[in-house]
Amino acid sequence: MKRSTIWILTVVMAIALLGLLAMQIVYLEKMVAMRNSQFSEIVMRSLYNVSRMLEQNETKYFLDKDLAEAEQMYSGISQNSFSFNDRHEATIDTTLNTEDPTNLRPANHNTLTDLKEDLNDSYQRKQEALKGQYLYQKSLLNEVILTILNHSSDRPIKERADSAIVATYLRSELEFNGLTLPFEFAVVNRSSGVVYKTEGYSPMSQQDVYSLTLFPNDPKSQQNTLNVTFPNKSDYIFSSVKFLVPSLAFTFLLLGVFLYTISIAFKQKKLSEIKNDFINNMTHEFKTPISSISIAAQMLNDDSVRKSPEMLKHVSGVINDETKRLRFQVEKVLQLSLFDRKNATMRLEEEDANANIYSVINTFKLKVEKYGGHINANLDAEDPIINVDRMHFTNVIFNLLDNAVKYRREDVPPELEVTTVNPDEDHIQITVADNGIGMKREDLRKIFEKFYRVSTGNRHDVKGFGLGLAYVHKMIDLFGGSIRAESEVGKGSKFIITLPLYK
Repeated sequence: MKRSTIWILTVVMAIALLGLLAMQIVYLEKMVAMRNSQFSEIVMRSLYNVSRMLEQNETKYFLDKDLAEAEQMYSGISQNSFSFNDRHEATIDTTLNTEDPTNLRPANHNTLTDLKEDLNDSYQRKQEALKGQYLYQKSLLNEVILTILNHSSDRPIKERADSAIVATYLRSELEFNGLTLPFEFAVVNRSSGVVYKTEGYSPMSQQDVYSLTLFPNDPKSQQNTLNVTFPNKSDYIFSSVKFLVPSLAFTFLLLGVFLYTISIAFKQKKLSEIKNDFINNMTHEFKTPISSISIAAQMLNDDSVRKSPEMLKHVSGVINDETKRLRFQVEKVLQLSLFDRKNATMRLEEEDANANIYSVINTFKLKVEKYGGHINANLDAEDPIINVDRMHFTNVIFNLLDNAVKYRREDVPPELEVTTVNPDEDHIQITVADNGIGMKREDLRKIFEKFYRVSTGNRHDVKGFGLGLAYVHKMIDLFGGSIRAESEVGKGSKFIITLPLYK
């Protein structure tokens, strides 16, 4: 698959997934906002009802007070009226009893007439009494209203809105509206501050407080506010929208899998390109020594060459050198298998680091001198005994020296320096330094990655597989040590290896 095709698929899938994720987030935000709005509406409705009930209690208090006073006054008036009616009825009875029987009919007629008149008078008096009572009750109600308007605010707010009653009303109203969350509340005076509050009332911010003015007809300077908070409000809101969380989680999981898949696709594409470069480099590296050996073998078939000891020695030397070179390249290819194993086959032994390094330097000295350079050895470690695999340790030092020559500057002879010291009683430090082309800072972070090769600009004579430093890093890690690099462009590089001593 072409890289452009991968990029197109990546962009399309990324837009689709991000769009889906954005829609889910927007929907979640709207759901949370709606639940918050519903929550606020329920709480404010409950607070309004609590305020109305407290106002009704206030009205009932003053009505009971004034009616008690009115009842005392009305009871005295009723007793006086009862005495007057009794005396009037007694007078009528006496008059009827003392009349002469002979005059009974005219007297009865007159008596009935007077009785009707008395009944009419009594009815009118009762009508007047009821009318007076109505007017009195009306004036009483007006008086109560005026008292509430003028004197209700004089009562202490703790009496007008008792904390136990407020708590009961709040709980009842909230439960009636379907809200059973625990709450905390406080009554706050506009001028003097908190009048009373529950033990857990401590709002984190003003947004967490729901407020309503109690007895709004009170003077503004004496007005009190009922504040309510819900400590578990966030949990309540989240519980109502938590069904959306799995869908968001699956979307994020899908996005993560997609990104991982795309990264693998790009890695596979890169590995495919590296494989092709690897095959091309390997072919070139093998082709040169094989051609040299083939030419030398043909020369051996020439009688004149066989008769000349010097020419025979030269041809034999070429065959020997190219065979070593070919064997070294084969070993590099075989090192590739180490990266595909969890544990490389190691044969750890007690080795003298100074002796092994000195042996590698002697072998490599001719190659450095071929380019007019020198290699200096300052093997000053007093305790050089380490626990390593000899072959792999030798390859590590050889790879570092080979890179130093490979990435040399063309205008300056290569100068290499190998040192060993004991930074402490438990470790040995091996340093390989050169005066080559150096590396950029971004290259230093990647040089120990497999197949990574530092760019050499317009130079095309630097061949390799990009495995040398990755192999070095892996071996040092298996030896229980560490390696780091320091470099500056145009001034050279330095590789510092730290290994534990053999105990």
